[in-house]
Amino acid sequence: MHSPEAGFESRLNASGGSPSRLSATPGVGAPHIRAFRECVGACAIRRALTLAVVSVLLLLLASRPAQAQTLAVLHNFAGGSDGSDPESSLTPDGKGNFYGTTYAGGLGFGTVFELSPNRNGGWNETVLYSFTSADGANPVDAYVIFDSAGNLYGTTYYGGTSQSGVVFELSPKGTGWAETVLHNFGVNAGDGLYPVNGLIMDAAGNLYGTTEIGYGSGGTVFELSPSESGWTEQVIYNGGVNAPDYFAGLAMDAAGNIFGVNEQTVFELSPNGSGGWIPTVIHTFPRQDGVGEGQDGTPVLDQAGNLYGTTYYGGVSQQGTVYKLSPGKNGKWSYKILHAFKGPLYGDGSYPCAGIVFDKAGDLYGTTSNGGKSRYGTVFELIAPVHPGAAYKEKVLWSFNNTDGLEPNAGLILDSAGNLYGTTSAGGSSGYGVVFEVTP
Repeated sequence: MHSPEAGFESRLNASGGSPSRLSATPGVGAPHIRAFRECVGACAIRRALTLAVVSVLLLLLASRPAQAQTLAVLHNFAGGSDGSDPESSLTPDGKGNFYGTTYAGGLGFGTVFELSPNRNGGWNETVLYSFTSADGANPVDAYVIFDSAGNLYGTTYYGGTSQSGVVFELSPKGTGWAETVLHNFGVNAGDGLYPVNGLIMDAAGNLYGTTEIGYGSGGTVFELSPSESGWTEQVIYNGGVNAPDYFAGLAMDAAGNIFGVNEQTVFELSPNGSGGWIPTVIHTFPRQDGVGEGQDGTPVLDQAGNLYGTTYYGGVSQQGTVYKLSPGKNGKWSYKILHAFKGPLYGDGSYPCAGIVFDKAGDLYGTTSNGGKSRYGTVFELIAPVHPGAAYKEKVLWSFNNTDGLEPNAGLILDSAGNLYGTTSAGGSSGYGVVFEVTP
């Protein structure tokens, strides 16, 4: 994945019942591609933008005596030109600024934004770019990444030539940013459709990402390679006609192997030395109680080569899980559920959409899109066991109450002081989502 900048540890992309993942109509003016798409085992892509204003207060700091942590709302999205419904995790630049995307707002098709600290102890939001549909529309779970020259790269789910999504680049230009569409999906036969989540970049500058579906098949993994004449895209993995859809992003190890998940499997793509890739399914999720299923969380690698992820459903309460895959002999991987969420009846979170992040002690942090005291989602910590073989201990660091955010669908980033930063796709003072900080 995109390596975090200095000062940050590695980040590796409603209430009640079992929510389903719904596709919204693209922003105003965009063709109606799929007005309603229900995918079992995935979290809500979008709700209608008609959330009621739940508070007249501009909530800049929310803390509750029952919780040892405090939560500060760094920015409330207003739903207009400043963007609305952020679904992406944040990307730091090493100078104290954060970057992300919003699904809607701007000109109606979503934005790329920057959040910067100001001299008064607050934060200022700047919209770097507003999509127009022709150049992309509606980023879904799509964080941005930097290259060494300071350019930003990301994806949009809709928009572009075929309204099937794009890969874009934003480059600093004068006092603003200029956008370039690197690839339009759906133009060529066999291409993927509807890119989800963010991108990763290898040492050679190649970009890799996922699309939710492909022509006549399930989701795909694609590679986008730069050249003097432009960028060349190729699909490097799909599971065929009956393959499941993809929602999560990708991870890459030091050897250049790529890891990803779909609704049924965890897979590895290894370079074959001739420009191609060798696919290996390293784990298949059985569809039965007590075992994770519905993979939305982007996988994360630790230094020992273990792979961590989340499942939207599964576990003893069918509220989702955090799992670990460990490599063994002869290419075999062992699977272990580190935590099964119990849901709001127990004050626990439910239905995690995003992956996890580590601290130096090996503790894990993440979000659940639902659950907690008010069923509006949580920020959680899994405390690593002191003794090998012992269980992780879960601690709910924050339960959202709607005024401070609702539906934290994206992952977290962690700074060197242990502060956690993220977004919620809804809630806040105007109901259109927030950027938040949880301080230990």
